[in-house]
Amino acid sequence: MTPVLLLAPAAVPLLGVGLYLAVGWRPATRWVSAGSAAVTLAAAIALAVSGPQAALGGLVRADALSAFMLIVIGAVGVLATAATPAFLRAEIEAERATARTAARHSVLVQLFLAAMALAVLAANLGVLWIAIEATTIVTAFLVGQRRTRQAVEAAWKYVVICSAGIALALLGTFLLNYAARHAPGAPGLDMAALAHAASGLDPGVTRIAAALLIIGFGAKAGLAPLHAWLPDAHSQAPAPVSALMSGVLLSVAFYAILRVKVIADAALGTGFARTLLVVLALASLLLAASLLLAQRDYKRMLAYSSVEHLGLVALGAAAGSPLALAAALLHVMGHGLVKGVLFLAAGRVLQIERTSRIDGVRGLAARHPVLAGCLGLGVLALIGLPPFSVFASELGIARTGFAAGLGWATAAALAIVVVIAAALITHTSRMLLGTPSEGPGTASAPVRLPGAFALPLVIGLMASAALGVTAGPLSSLLHRAAETLTGAS
Repeated sequence: MTPVLLLAPAAVPLLGVGLYLAVGWRPATRWVSAGSAAVTLAAAIALAVSGPQAALGGLVRADALSAFMLIVIGAVGVLATAATPAFLRAEIEAERATARTAARHSVLVQLFLAAMALAVLAANLGVLWIAIEATTIVTAFLVGQRRTRQAVEAAWKYVVICSAGIALALLGTFLLNYAARHAPGAPGLDMAALAHAASGLDPGVTRIAAALLIIGFGAKAGLAPLHAWLPDAHSQAPAPVSALMSGVLLSVAFYAILRVKVIADAALGTGFARTLLVVLALASLLLAASLLLAQRDYKRMLAYSSVEHLGLVALGAAAGSPLALAAALLHVMGHGLVKGVLFLAAGRVLQIERTSRIDGVRGLAARHPVLAGCLGLGVLALIGLPPFSVFASELGIARTGFAAGLGWATAAALAIVVVIAAALITHTSRMLLGTPSEGPGTASAPVRLPGAFALPLVIGLMASAALGVTAGPLSSLLHRAAETLTGAS
């Protein structure tokens, strides 16, 4: 039973791929994607309870950190795929998509979920690299799904920049393997074995390898300086895809950085990776703030907010203590849930208003109260107001940052976060309040949000609020995952 449980998160979405290829998009298959995401979530919970496991000769392994990341993938995946049928139905009714487009979308989303699951279950750094590279290929087609000029340009930009980043990570992988050639036990690219044999790694080569891996995977995580693909890709991708990319793809890429950090800390001491992560964190926060202040597109606004939040996660990882890492992981979960809700809500706004410009949307609260409420609460959750989990995780990152001797960096980050919060509130209030705009998608009376679309938004916000009040059963898993990253377990 153990191998089945371990392989289910990657295998079940592949079964969904086969079903969509054979049957296509029909009323009987429209919930298959949500079902496979639910299976991933259930398997992740079972793995978290059952403890460390391995399969396929050690190529696939699950520990507390892998189980936690699978829960993130499953939870955000359920939200995005549960809203997908209503989203695609509206696209088909507006003649912006067809049943064939919906089937192709579903196939690619299932491949995306399978690749993400494989990435967090990989015990080998080479397999992890392959899985993350596979997501680049799959999501490029999803970003360009609309086939407009802007969408195709965004897809190519995504491929070029992320390929450059992933090429740096590949070079780092080769160098790390070279650094380990004389290490005891012949660790190869097995990540646990590399951490165990870190004292035998060539320090000079390992330093270069770690820098290339962190910067390379940082490109996929949306960290500066290789972040430029993110706003274009998120603004052009369909709403459920943007939700998955922001809530899952960025988090899994940062998961790869965390695995590399374990090896780098054991081989080089904690100072090297800490310094690099602090630089990336502050650069990402500054960039997000500067581009959010005068932002005119609400989907790009949410995309730059993702750059900000991954910068905060990087700051928590730089602090490096078990409490800091637990706070960073909680931030990954909270950001994924909230950003999933916000991108889904933004996608619905785009369908209604037919514009992604902030100044093109006015009086949303009067005409679409439920949608406006979810969007407004989502932004409040995103800027870190209680009781949402982002508040708890940002507080944890700040406290541990000061405790770890990163007072100046933490203080600078908090100041930038305040500026970003003011920008987000200003832009969102302009959309929600004021006199309703006039256009082809406007309505004079309040319009009810379809239940199939509203339910995932409400559940996502409720889950974020519940995590902010108490992590509950996740507390133990968070601390075990943090101990895995600090070598305390």
